[in-house]
Amino acid sequence: MSDDGGFDLGGLLQQAQAMQEQLAAAQEEQANTIVTGTAGGGKVSIQMTGAGSFNSVSIAPDVVDPSDVEMIEDLVLAALRDAAAQVMEMQQSAMGGMDMPDIGGLGGLLGGS
Repeated sequence: MSDDGGFDLGGLLQQAQAMQEQLAAAQEEQANTIVTGTAGGGKVSIQMTGAGSFNSVSIAPDVVDPSDVEMIEDLVLAALRDAAAQVMEMQQSAMGGMDMPDIGGLGGLLGGS
């Protein structure tokens, strides 16, 4: 609110710009973060960035059984899911850490108190 009791649009715009800058910084940091999803007690691992790019797949030689390819497929899929879950958690954590500003008089417009 401004000093005269009116709505402070300039202040709201500054807060919105600050939030946008925080979001951009969080997205850049996340994109550069590497997570490793694992399965089979670490026998299969997959590295990916927070932006969703896969970097590498590692499969321990003792897991490879030509008569049981389905097991390897299951382990790779489990490692992919583990890595994706870590990225999702990182994204949610980054959004939860955002400094959400008080939107002043707009709260009542949105049905709040």
